[in-house]
Amino acid sequence: MTGEQRVMGALARQPIDRVPTFEWEISRSLIEKIVPGAGTIQFIEKMDIDGIVVHVKYNKEQIDEKTYRDEWGIIRTRTAEELDIPSGGPVMTAEDLEAYRLPDPYALYRMDNAKKALEQFKGKRAVILHLNDVFSLPSRIMPFDEFLMAIYDDPDLVKKLISLTVDYNITIAQQAWKAGIRIVMTGDDVCYSNGPMFSAEHFRELFFPYYMKVMTAYKDIGFMVIKHCDGNVLPIIDMLTAPPIDCFDPMDPSAGMQLSWFKKNYGGRLCLKGNVDCAQTLTFGSVDDTVQETKSCLHTGMPGFGYICSSSNSLHSKVKPENYQAMIDTIHTYGVYK
Repeated sequence: MTGEQRVMGALARQPIDRVPTFEWEISRSLIEKIVPGAGTIQFIEKMDIDGIVVHVKYNKEQIDEKTYRDEWGIIRTRTAEELDIPSGGPVMTAEDLEAYRLPDPYALYRMDNAKKALEQFKGKRAVILHLNDVFSLPSRIMPFDEFLMAIYDDPDLVKKLISLTVDYNITIAQQAWKAGIRIVMTGDDVCYSNGPMFSAEHFRELFFPYYMKVMTAYKDIGFMVIKHCDGNVLPIIDMLTAPPIDCFDPMDPSAGMQLSWFKKNYGGRLCLKGNVDCAQTLTFGSVDDTVQETKSCLHTGMPGFGYICSSSNSLHSKVKPENYQAMIDTIHTYGVYK
């Protein structure tokens, strides 16, 4: 089978030849340590990874050496990791939101990253587009701390901002489908290691109706849909899995989330993706630790199909190269269905 067939089969919880693997993000510095001189596409080929996650393209206006403003008006600072740190946003008040203008969803370059990956991998490896659902964009367009306060102080403003970005993402998804993308992954984290960033009641009242709208719209367009949220998701897991999504990721072990619990309670209707610990095992453990933990994940996740083995979040710059290599080798060796 091809990597694309494995990923699509796992998402549909159908029989496949072996467990697929891919990562949300892969640090450039880690790529350089394992395959010197390679870009992400070359790394995917060399490591025989089954899929690649790509992003919608937005232009950047440079502010200084490390800081830029993107097309959303969000100021970001570059780091050693693939995800830059947001440090300012254009909306603070209802008046700001009234004057705010979204990026053009129809800009011809929006799907450039997706098209490049599809040219390389279509029919061979899965190309997954990272979109958003209800939290990441609103909480960056309005700076993060102010957004969390507005959940309590100005819920109507929060709803308007969520609605605006949800409708935008649905429009982007329609462009992605035309470009040939068939899998989307939303990476809106709403939980810390001890629970959600706000009460389950606030999620239900403010976010959940829009979450249902956007995730259902992705499915209605035709996509296979993966929902990512690390941290302790248990207080809101029934809401996170309420739309007709296909996969939940990553069941964060550093927050006490257990793959076995998710397999027992959700494996009958959802594919599960994860969850070799990137906070501890892949970063501080030995090769043997990594092999044993990867085997354990495979043992738990494989029965009945519907499992994608990966790190518990992403491959950040502190992951040991030899540990990631050991994880890949273990998946390829022991993730084979008999």
